[in-house]
Amino acid sequence: MIEMKDVYKKYPNGVMAVNGINVKIDQGEFVYVVGPSGAGKSTFIKMMYREEKPTKGSIIINGIDLAKLKEKRVPLLRRNIGVVFQDFKLLPRLTVYENVAFALEVIEENPKNIKKRVMDVLELVRLKHKARFLPDELSGGEQQRVSIARSIVNSPGALIADEPTGNLDPETSWEIMNIFEEINFRGTTIIMATHNREIVNTVKKRVIAIESGKIARDEVRGDYGYEA
Repeated sequence: MIEMKDVYKKYPNGVMAVNGINVKIDQGEFVYVVGPSGAGKSTFIKMMYREEKPTKGSIIINGIDLAKLKEKRVPLLRRNIGVVFQDFKLLPRLTVYENVAFALEVIEENPKNIKKRVMDVLELVRLKHKARFLPDELSGGEQQRVSIARSIVNSPGALIADEPTGNLDPETSWEIMNIFEEINFRGTTIIMATHNREIVNTVKKRVIAIESGKIARDEVRGDYGYEA
């Protein structure tokens, strides 16, 4: 589903964030991306949904090379890739329901389908009862669950999560992981960048470790491998 071939990313300031990466991620996998701060994880993640473009190489997602993708086609790509951020990125004046529905409204989904799909994903993230709440009426963990619901309401083939538990306490982090596992069980590919050593070492999944812009390890059931 996702393949990087000889990918490099050099920023204008001369920093080589990604330095010759080759990797393939199949449909339905759950992959952790780990590594020290500044290792290139965020750039690696951002290139998968075309927030960043590679300086060199190809990134193939469902047969489409993101390096050659025209800007006007990027929104179409992002309908098939959900993204969850550390800081939630919710619209503060919209309710929980409206935040999730917005992802369908912008692609002009049939209004008859919107309510059912929104309520289905809110039930999955256990927030159906707070559909009419505003983001500032929710806890951090609840806001992240709204962010997850919004990212999957389009039924994307892949979900990319950049430090999704970074601002959350341990108990809430495990609640988020349980939801990710359920989403993955239903067939969605998950790529999760994280510094959470306990989660990686407890919930065994494939681990891709990035150091100095290169893949240092790629293990089927790996450990975090770094000091906390």
